[in-house]
Amino acid sequence: MRILLIEDDRALCRALTAALAREGYTSDECHDGEDGLSLLCEGQYAAAILDRMLPGMDGLAVMRAARKRGVTTPVLMLTALDRVGDRVDGLDAGADDYLTKPFDTRELLARLRALLRRRDTSPAPGRQFFYADLVLDAEELTLTGPKGAVTLSRTECDLAEALLNQAGRLAGRAMLMGWVWGAQAVEESNLDTYIHFLRRRLRAVGSRVVIATVRGAGYRLETAEDSV
Repeated sequence: MRILLIEDDRALCRALTAALAREGYTSDECHDGEDGLSLLCEGQYAAAILDRMLPGMDGLAVMRAARKRGVTTPVLMLTALDRVGDRVDGLDAGADDYLTKPFDTRELLARLRALLRRRDTSPAPGRQFFYADLVLDAEELTLTGPKGAVTLSRTECDLAEALLNQAGRLAGRAMLMGWVWGAQAVEESNLDTYIHFLRRRLRAVGSRVVIATVRGAGYRLETAEDSV
């Protein structure tokens, strides 16, 4: 999944980019409000991390303009302002969550996972994902390959969707856990179990797509030719 960072502190941007990469996210960064608003309105990001104090157009103005234009991307707002009124202003402007500086990166990542998980549990009609010879229909819970289709459980489907969103790139363990189980208290071994189930599904439909293990980091969806 791709995350947009709108933050004028370049050192903080570098640190957040590295932390996001370790969790399996890709990210783009920009350092002023006008550019941030343009990128946010493109609608290509799973979530955005937005600083309140920006040169030119500040974070509140960016947030209001984006929501006015119909942008629904989840946004986590960052700020050094920690009064209740400041937090209320950020949320009223359209931010989904608010985190004051300084913060623990672990908390930021946890809040980001929660934002990514806050979506309708019933898939939107016709939501399909394509990669190589695979088609995932998240509405019908079906995975289709050269040898036919199989029906997935809701958990298998959520995991397949997360991997397909990151196809060809590392999907970190923490990111996958957050996407599939959200804030539920589940054993991390559940992820490995469902990866096993999904690998069986891929074989059943005769796909050349494989789930490669990136030891100690997560998994990557790729084709058999790529893994040779």
